[in-house]
Amino acid sequence: MTESAAPRDRHTVLIVGAGPAGLAVAGGLRLLGRDATVIDEAAQLGSSWREHYERLHLHTVKSHSALPGLPFPDGAPRYVPRQGVVDYLEAYARHHRIEPLGGQTVVRITAGAATDPGARWRVHTAGGRVLEAAQLVLATGANREPRMPVLPGQDAFTGRVLHSHDYRNAQPFKDQCVLVVGMGNTGAEIALDLAEQGVAVALSVRSPVNIVKRDVLGRPTQLSSIALARLPEPIGDACATLLRRLTVGDLSRWGLRTPAASPLRQLRREGKTPVIDVGTLARIRRGEITVYPGIATLMRGGVRFTDGRGQGFDSIVLATGYQPLVQGLFPNHPLPLDERGLPTVLHGEGALAGLHFVGYDIRQPGGLLRTIAMQAERVAGRIALDAVPA
Repeated sequence: MTESAAPRDRHTVLIVGAGPAGLAVAGGLRLLGRDATVIDEAAQLGSSWREHYERLHLHTVKSHSALPGLPFPDGAPRYVPRQGVVDYLEAYARHHRIEPLGGQTVVRITAGAATDPGARWRVHTAGGRVLEAAQLVLATGANREPRMPVLPGQDAFTGRVLHSHDYRNAQPFKDQCVLVVGMGNTGAEIALDLAEQGVAVALSVRSPVNIVKRDVLGRPTQLSSIALARLPEPIGDACATLLRRLTVGDLSRWGLRTPAASPLRQLRREGKTPVIDVGTLARIRRGEITVYPGIATLMRGGVRFTDGRGQGFDSIVLATGYQPLVQGLFPNHPLPLDERGLPTVLHGEGALAGLHFVGYDIRQPGGLLRTIAMQAERVAGRIALDAVPA
C-alpha cells in the first residue's frame, strides 16, 4: 500500500510511549477532562520496567516517585521493587482509563499540512499506519536503545559479551568470573547482585565516579538532594561535597577516584546521576568485588587493563548506558538537543509548535520519576489550553 493510500486517523492528542512519562501525561490530561491516544511499540505498557534486571528497586522514595493522580499503595515499601513499579503502572492505566495501543513502532514523524491545525504532526508506523495529531507528546525515554561499544580486541575474546539490558539475574553466570564494565547505578547493582549470589565479579571503572549512600541516618539521600538544590548553588554544592566526604570518604585505595565536582553539581551540569550505593561499596571494601581501571584490550580468555594488569573472565557485562535516538524520528526537523541527544525543552516553538517532550530531563535533583510527574502536569496543562478538537 502506498503512503498516500495508507489508512489514517486523527487524534487531538497523541502520545508516543507508554512508559511512566507517556502514562503521566495521559493521566494528567485525564485529570483535566481531556483524552489522549497513547501508542507504544511494545505489546504491554511499561516495557522497559518489565525488562530490567530482577534485583532492581527504585532509588527514590515512593512518596516522591508517583505519577499525577495516584500515589503508590500504602503497603508498598519505601523503595519499590521492579515488579512493584510494573504493577503500579498497570494500576495507573486502569485508574485513569488509559488503554495504550501496542505494536505501533514509529519510524518517522513529519509535519502535517500548515493549513490544518488539527493535523500539525503525522506519525508514521512500521505497519504503514499514519496517525495525525494537533498535539504530539514524545515520551520514548532517555534509554531507548542500548549503547554497546565494540571493545579493543573483542574479536579475540572467547567468552560472552552482553549489554546490561540483557542481564536478568546471576543464575546464568554461576561458576563464572564476570567483568562488569562501567559503574553507574546499573553497573554497581549488577556487580552487587552477582557478588551476593557467589559469582566472582569485578568492575572496570575508567573515570572518577560520584557515590552517595541511599540513606544517611535513616534519611533518604533523595530528600537531602532536593533540599540542597534549593540553596544557593555554591552552598548546596559545598554541603553535598561535605556529605559525600563524611559518608563515603576516600575510595582511592580500592581503585575508585572521586571527581572534583559535587554529586549535585555533576548532576545539574553534566546530567550524571551519582551512584546510589545499596551495598556495592561494602563488597568492594571487603575485597569481594575487585575494581580495575579502563580496558586496554580483550584477549582470548580475559582482559588486559590500562594499568598493565591482566585477568581471565568468562563473561563481560557492558553497563555502558543507552541512547535516546530522538532526532532520528524527525528527518525534516532539527530538534533542540543537548550533547547526549536529549531534548532541552518541554514545548516546541515555531516549526515545532504542538510538539512536547517528557521523560528526557535527567539533570534535576530528586530522581527522574519525580521530574516526569512535575513536567507531565505542565505539559498536560499547556495542551489543555492549546488543544484543537480532532
